[in-house]
Amino acid sequence: MKIYLIGYMGCGKSTLGRKLANKLNIPFVDMDHYIEERNYKTVPQIFAEDGEEAFRLKEQKALHELSEFTNVVIATGGGAPCFFDNMELMNKSGKTIYLNIDPKILAYRLMHSKTERPLIKGKSKEELISFIDETLKKRNEFYSQAQYEVTEPDLPVEEILEIIQ
Repeated sequence: MKIYLIGYMGCGKSTLGRKLANKLNIPFVDMDHYIEERNYKTVPQIFAEDGEEAFRLKEQKALHELSEFTNVVIATGGGAPCFFDNMELMNKSGKTIYLNIDPKILAYRLMHSKTERPLIKGKSKEELISFIDETLKKRNEFYSQAQYEVTEPDLPVEEILEIIQ
């Protein structure tokens, strides 16, 4: 079994991914951490030093490598499904779950996040909600290709497993 969790930053991909992997007794991979380990740089450093285009290429390479793994839960980066053939690759090689969380909840989570996120740095709450809305409109064409969709922010792991099994 291979499960890809997709959705906007702050939607809970890593948190849910760890819980799912633990419940299924299989490894969990956070794609951003995977990229950081292979490049000896943080995601913000890659964005700052190499630019978004270079990051997206590194992300695509990481996804192709991860698609070869078996029995794993993968939390993708928020933009990963929206570039190259990434969404198609994930749908072919595993189960995709879109965590479709309300933009106001996302904004609250991101405002209180300890993680530095290059795409939203320095935005006020109102600017952040507007930015999330705009970005989701663009990304929805890709996110909506997921095989499953979860709209409850704190849906129990057991219910998610019931949905996909």
